[in-house]
Amino acid sequence: MSRRSPVLSLVGISVVLCATTAFTTPSRPARSAPPARAAAVPAVPTASTAPKALVEEAVNIDWRVLAGLDYTNGKSTDTLKKLEGKLVRIPGFVVPLDDFQEEGAEFLLVPYYGACVHTPPPPPNQIVMVEMGGKKAVKLNLFDAVWMSGRLKIASVESPYGTVGYQLEGLKVEPYSSK
Repeated sequence: MSRRSPVLSLVGISVVLCATTAFTTPSRPARSAPPARAAAVPAVPTASTAPKALVEEAVNIDWRVLAGLDYTNGKSTDTLKKLEGKLVRIPGFVVPLDDFQEEGAEFLLVPYYGACVHTPPPPPNQIVMVEMGGKKAVKLNLFDAVWMSGRLKIASVESPYGTVGYQLEGLKVEPYSSK
């Protein structure tokens, strides 16, 4: 005499119940289509109609590209010239312009932790003066690397930490990741 497992028989019952339920569920009445509306569909932005900010992708650049500026005579590489006014994304560390400043709309971006704080500053082609668009204050954390996105301008500026080779209209600050 064979014995059936109570678990197996319960599983079999639930499969039968599910199968019969699927076939015995009352059907719903068909819905009528909504009335057609002329010109109710919004236009999808294309490269020619979308705002520039939606179409343009930020170009990831690193400090070797920025080193293409000869700060002694103001000449720069062709690659760097092509980035003038473009939306770029640069990794780096934030340096507040005032000691102990925790938030701000203006700050420096440098390639390594601690630059400009207690050591001689990097050369001007390795410092970016950032001014956030709309004077929007952002959190300034010295210890964490960030990705800084904005419009690049090759322009010499004096800062409390020395001469700066670049200006950036900051649009976005995000935590650094290798992506």
